[in-house]
Amino acid sequence: MFQQLDYSGEKTKDYELLIKQLDALSAGETNQIALLSNASALLNQFLDEVNWVGFYLSENEELVLGPFQGLPACIRIPFGKGVCGTAVSEKKTQRISDVHQFPGHIACDGATKSEIVIPVYHNNEIIGVLDIDSPVHDRFDAIDQECLENFVTVLEKHL
Repeated sequence: MFQQLDYSGEKTKDYELLIKQLDALSAGETNQIALLSNASALLNQFLDEVNWVGFYLSENEELVLGPFQGLPACIRIPFGKGVCGTAVSEKKTQRISDVHQFPGHIACDGATKSEIVIPVYHNNEIIGVLDIDSPVHDRFDAIDQECLENFVTVLEKHL
């Protein structure tokens, strides 16, 4: 299990290893569901203090539940609603230290206290989001955000 580290660079190195694992595991695979399934499993194994890791996929102006690790989740989220829908409408990562302070937060799991959502692109269009929830306030920092955005960038080249 990943251990929360300081800013000495070890955390970044651990993420770099994770991203290399994703790249190697995804090489040659073209099935989107298989790729997203393994990506969510890798993140779930790597990250500590998370209670949900997965993807929502874009379909007809809403996000539809895709491959994930965790408890059952909301199946459909309209664009612009909640943290995930906001990430799509604003076309940028949402890093929320306290989801209960986020206007319009959609509570799929009442234990979730913080969240990070990163848009996933294919051919310059958002095809979904990576959503990671934590039962800990302020779980995700700037290093997590940068490294998870890099993780998504590597994933995108395989989609």
